[in-house]
Amino acid sequence: MDTIFLKDLRVATVVGIWEWERRMPQVVSIDLEMATDVRGAAERDHIDATLDYKAVSKRIVGFVEESRFQLVETLAERIAEIITSEFAVPWVKVAVHKPFAIRGARDVGICIERGARDGRTTEPAINSARGTGRTRR
Repeated sequence: MDTIFLKDLRVATVVGIWEWERRMPQVVSIDLEMATDVRGAAERDHIDATLDYKAVSKRIVGFVEESRFQLVETLAERIAEIITSEFAVPWVKVAVHKPFAIRGARDVGICIERGARDGRTTEPAINSARGTGRTRR
């Protein structure tokens, strides 16, 4: 599986648990890695055959600008949900950075992965022949 990425997508939003954080937007930085197969796009050399990272970027920027979450964890989870459901991406890695949120630290944030990068699931499966639970790989 191949990976299309966006690094340091900066968006102003309201995020935080403290009243002073919620008074005005602050800039968060978002890194995305999205699994996709680019062989068809490479063969055709056409945007319709690949994941359109400009469309992903526009959708995420619009969503984040309008969001008002308390936690960067919630923001990251919702971004992952949008990418996997609206863009049919089987696996995504989302990092949300909240620069200077902690005095003395340049950056804090969260990094999550959702979906199956190689198309395999790790959800429990029932083996009906034996009646035992196994992890599918």
